[in-house]
Amino acid sequence: MDRNWNPAFIDTSLDSRAITFENPHGRRGAGGTAFGGRKGAPSRVIAPGERVVLADIDGPGQIRHVWMTFLPGPPEQMRSQLIEIFYEGGDKPSVSAPCLDFFGMPHGRPVAYQSALASAHEGRGFNSYAPMPFRSNVRVEYVNASPSPATLYFQIDYTLQELPEELGLLHVSFRRQNPTVMGDDFVIAADLRGPGRFLGCNVGVRVIDACMWYGEGEVKIYLDGDDALPTICGTGLEDYVGTAWGMGAHAMAYGGAPLVVQRPRGDAGRSPTPDYVGFYRWHVPDPIVFRSDLRVTIQQIGAAAFRHGDDEALAAYTETNPPAGDGWHRNVMGLLAWGIAERVDDYCATAFVYCRQAQAVPPVDAAAAVADIATLDYETPLRFTLG
Repeated sequence: MDRNWNPAFIDTSLDSRAITFENPHGRRGAGGTAFGGRKGAPSRVIAPGERVVLADIDGPGQIRHVWMTFLPGPPEQMRSQLIEIFYEGGDKPSVSAPCLDFFGMPHGRPVAYQSALASAHEGRGFNSYAPMPFRSNVRVEYVNASPSPATLYFQIDYTLQELPEELGLLHVSFRRQNPTVMGDDFVIAADLRGPGRFLGCNVGVRVIDACMWYGEGEVKIYLDGDDALPTICGTGLEDYVGTAWGMGAHAMAYGGAPLVVQRPRGDAGRSPTPDYVGFYRWHVPDPIVFRSDLRVTIQQIGAAAFRHGDDEALAAYTETNPPAGDGWHRNVMGLLAWGIAERVDDYCATAFVYCRQAQAVPPVDAAAAVADIATLDYETPLRFTLG
């Protein structure tokens, strides 16, 4: 175990600091100056369109923990709160993502979960424990890209310290393809130079294709010049998460699917598939290291089954959805046909990649991020019960 992760080890070379609105510069002996230190400035109202510098820290050092919360609202409001992080005085972000996606929750829908590197306590206290080293400087900014004010609370815990040269800088990028392209694998991570390490990702699916199962697609990881074929090829979406034979709501240390939004059982409009799914995977004990380049993709392939008498439905589906794998199987398991097929859905992903050198990632397109995620008629709006 790294000695700094051993809670019994006392390392006095670490200078422990924290930044909040109560101590915006993280200075020693300077916390809680407003109103005589009696909780005078724990939060701020961020105006529509406003960008706020949460932290501007000279290094070397390492951000150890980021906590944040803001008041509940519709998914479009929640996903319009953005985080960007800049290294070494740069003017282009190396982290750019909606805040909820940064903390592991796609589609603007907070949900309670816990993992090794991120958690959402009660679905309303958002935490990241992914280490974020920085050398000369790190700047953390928050953007309210919504048309409504946002009340923000936050805390950034960090240490000032010397850094081994082997440590990478955390890069976080957000992508969305709405809808995907038939037969064209969705890109989770790409365009960062090594040496580096793929820490993991969270992925959101808004299910568009109505057939019974969306998750047959394989995750493929291309390393260091891989061309047509990857070095690492999984066996299916739920298998990548760590579960099997479908995927319900769950959360474990290194993989899980905390968000599954589906009509309740017994509802006449219930579909065989959810409307929204969010899952994550952290590659901590199973490191994925690249020397020069990295590309991570996931296929859009699903499973479909048709009963005897559904000949017209089968014909219509095979007309629009090309077969994958070994095609359709007829008259098996008491069915007219069963098989896996290409499909189109709405995918988003937030990728976490360590790189030795600071690099730019694409800034979030807020309008594209919030499209088609409105509260569904059967969902209960998120509310907080105080007291």
